[in-house]
Amino acid sequence: MSRAPRQAPNAPLRIIFAGTPEFAAIHLQALIDSKHTLIAVYTQPDRPAGRGKKLQASPVKHLAESNRIEVFQPVSLRDPGEQQILAGLDADVLVVVAYGLILPQAVLDAPRLGCLNVHASLLPRWRGAAPIQRAIEAGDTATGITIMQMDAGLDTGGMLATAGCGIGPGTTAASLHDELARIGPPLLLAVLGDLPAYQREARAQDDTLATYAGKILKPQAEIDWRREAATLDRTIRAFNPFPVCFSTLAGKRIKIWRAVPTGSTSSPGAPGTILRADREGILVSCGGGQLLVQQLQLPGGRPLAAEQVLNAHSELFAPGCRFELPAVGEG
Repeated sequence: MSRAPRQAPNAPLRIIFAGTPEFAAIHLQALIDSKHTLIAVYTQPDRPAGRGKKLQASPVKHLAESNRIEVFQPVSLRDPGEQQILAGLDADVLVVVAYGLILPQAVLDAPRLGCLNVHASLLPRWRGAAPIQRAIEAGDTATGITIMQMDAGLDTGGMLATAGCGIGPGTTAASLHDELARIGPPLLLAVLGDLPAYQREARAQDDTLATYAGKILKPQAEIDWRREAATLDRTIRAFNPFPVCFSTLAGKRIKIWRAVPTGSTSSPGAPGTILRADREGILVSCGGGQLLVQQLQLPGGRPLAAEQVLNAHSELFAPGCRFELPAVGEG
């Protein structure tokens, strides 16, 4: 960036960190363990959680406070007073990882070297809030981490560095989260080690290749058995561990944690019909092919292997019983 003086490679930086969930906390820990100086942490305000709806601090806040780093939790950064506070911290760079608030231009301009974002996809594919889930849901075979120089757009800034990883047939959002959390911190530290050089070599994104990873909404987790088995398999893996796919059977809301397509293209029963239930799982007819449910959760229970569920509830999953279908347009 032209306004930044040249900086010696490997020089320690004064960093503000902005992030909220566990994925962000893993990157914050890497910065804490590095030679750089964490001068402040920004995270979302405490939110009600659990049955008691008690206020719960984010993983980033817990980590920052345990390391005696000053924490800020503004509701918005559009307030001029909040912007002045951030600018007054005199940071070299602001590192953003799954923060959840929009950064206005005044904030983007405040740090000497600007703002970086650690994004969980290979941009410009899957800009937006849920890149991990949408990559699995779409059937992508690869994804990764992009370190991006932030601008006023939604994940549209210049790319400083990338690191890729595969998505296999059994990959869930949980396992992909963990893999990306493993490769993200060392990539971030490499970029921070010689940030001006990376900024000079920044690559513009090709907007014509962009896709949007919309926020995950709980109603999207309802299984529509009219879809193909392979599609449902991807959705179930994408929504594991949140919000977890579900379907209603005999008035009971059943969460489905793991299922695999059988490879068969036949659909011998109406969509949602249970064809077989045994120690291998619960075989369900789909709009195209069949899905073998291997792990599920009954209301008030915990996730169990299908064999364990059938030991006590075999009548609920008897062949011929049928899962309900969502109204058209809701699943």
